[in-house]
Amino acid sequence: MSVDTQNEDQKQEPNAQPEADAVDTPSAPENELDAEKMKEELDSLRDQLMRALAEAQNVRRRAEQDVEKAHKFALEKFAKELLPVVDSLEKSIESSQGEESERLASIREGVEMTLALLMGVLNRFNVEVVDPLGEPFDPQLHEAMSMVEQPTAEPNSVIAVVQKGYTLNGRLLRPAMVVVAKGGSATKVDTQA
Repeated sequence: MSVDTQNEDQKQEPNAQPEADAVDTPSAPENELDAEKMKEELDSLRDQLMRALAEAQNVRRRAEQDVEKAHKFALEKFAKELLPVVDSLEKSIESSQGEESERLASIREGVEMTLALLMGVLNRFNVEVVDPLGEPFDPQLHEAMSMVEQPTAEPNSVIAVVQKGYTLNGRLLRPAMVVVAKGGSATKVDTQA
């Protein structure tokens, strides 16, 4: 190669390189657009992450509540099955009162002790008695069997309990079946619950 051709090649190379740089490097406005797009995408991804974390926390909280309710109300079906046993023991005590033979008194005493033992177990597991005698009628806890004129009782109050009700941890197992005092013509009991 001659010196002239080498000089020409060198002259072209430096000129060729700046043209390539001009094509590869975007101008300042294009950099700003790319930076804005990246910032918007980053904000969007950050928002999605926050939503996903909040949803995961909500799912965890719901699962914990479900487990807590399962523990709290696991005995519900079992407790409902025991309530007729309680009713039978109470009825046998009630029916044996008034007769005073020695043998009957000892049987009644045994039944009372059995009932007390059973009620103690139910109370330990948060089964509570709903015995609303004299209280205002509450359709959430009571079931009205009938309404009776009772001039000495407060209108819409419970004047007799046909069958006691029970709750488990505040949740109704069985409503109390009651007789309610009638009030004046304007007062009515709400039996819809």
